[in-house]
Amino acid sequence: MENILEELKWRGAVNQVSDEEGLEELLAQKSVGVYCGVDPTGDSLHIGHLIPFMMLKRFQMAGHRAHIIIGGGTGSIGDPSGKKSERVLQTMEQVHHNEEALTAQMKKLFGKDNITIVNNYDWLKQISLLDFLRDYGKLFNLNTMLNKEVVASRLEVGISYTEFTYQILQSIDFHHLLQENDVQLQIGGADQWGNITAGIDLIHKMEGSDTKAFALTIPLMLKADGTKFGKTAGGAVWLDSEKTTPYEFYQFWLNQDDRDVLKYLKYFTFLSKEEIDDLAEKLATHPERREAQRRLATEVTEFVHGKEAVAQAEHISKALFSGEVKDLTAEEIEQGFKNMPTVEIEATPKNLVDFLVETGIEKSKRQAREDISNGAIYLNGERVTDLEFIVDPAANFDGRFVIVRRGKKRYFLARVTN
Repeated sequence: MENILEELKWRGAVNQVSDEEGLEELLAQKSVGVYCGVDPTGDSLHIGHLIPFMMLKRFQMAGHRAHIIIGGGTGSIGDPSGKKSERVLQTMEQVHHNEEALTAQMKKLFGKDNITIVNNYDWLKQISLLDFLRDYGKLFNLNTMLNKEVVASRLEVGISYTEFTYQILQSIDFHHLLQENDVQLQIGGADQWGNITAGIDLIHKMEGSDTKAFALTIPLMLKADGTKFGKTAGGAVWLDSEKTTPYEFYQFWLNQDDRDVLKYLKYFTFLSKEEIDDLAEKLATHPERREAQRRLATEVTEFVHGKEAVAQAEHISKALFSGEVKDLTAEEIEQGFKNMPTVEIEATPKNLVDFLVETGIEKSKRQAREDISNGAIYLNGERVTDLEFIVDPAANFDGRFVIVRRGKKRYFLARVTN
């Protein structure tokens, strides 16, 4: 079996490892159970969540047994990680809805081989308060818990007992998976180190100090400018295609800085060292071609949304760049024009001059006539110079849209309301 730890190090994906020598030895001997968890705080993952799960996917591809915990139990109380204040508790109905949505996303990303998806609500709900205090609470030292970074960072502003106990619940998860699924390695973000090592301590106290249990964390990912990765002006980049369209998703990766793209190719794709080295050379010699960015966008979009979504995103990109929008489907327009200036219109045919003024695309009829006469107005990808032209909203794109371009790049979307 290949040395996956060496590969992860080359990819810059290792922050901390507990007993690295012991873990390397274990990974070389057998197929190891590895787990990563996520709480259902929302009904979709975003690309920040994707970072540790890409590492879990690598373990799965290397022949190890991947396990995912959807934290229906822990998610109902809230993780204090990185927060300056208490989380607002969700209703259990909302938690269960989010569980189902995240489970569906994970099944899409991980397929069926070497993967087990479980919900910690199933075992945490069975522990009574007295059992929790006697069987687990007695094994946790208060001073040790207070010194964990995730708790220590909250002591000044305060932390509730509910969130304080989160690390105990996560430790119970690790112990449960060790017993039930022979899981010996937990991976997570850098901020999870305290919670994961608390789980190892619990395992050693309950099962003996020679029991093999390991922690591996991923570095905090920052962009070259020092800001946090994964955020855009429009907010988070989601894996749910309803929240972030595949075209927007593709464009996010396509627009990455030259200084970051090689790091992201190592983290978020399954390309080999040779392929990434080749892209690094192309980036150094011809950065203007943006081949590394295009490959990054293609690989990650295909992993999350499939090949068809990549072809669609490339088609939309090419059409918008060239102005040849008439070949787009209504669905592609929905994606590509999501953030373009949009107006609502009725399905009634209308003179082009009146149409441009009434939609606010032109400020006056005089300006509209001037732009039409000068060839600056394109309707559904075709230049229109006839001042008497009639705009028929039913003529294109299933009668749902009219696309107007003014000049070289100013696009407007007119959406038919009836």
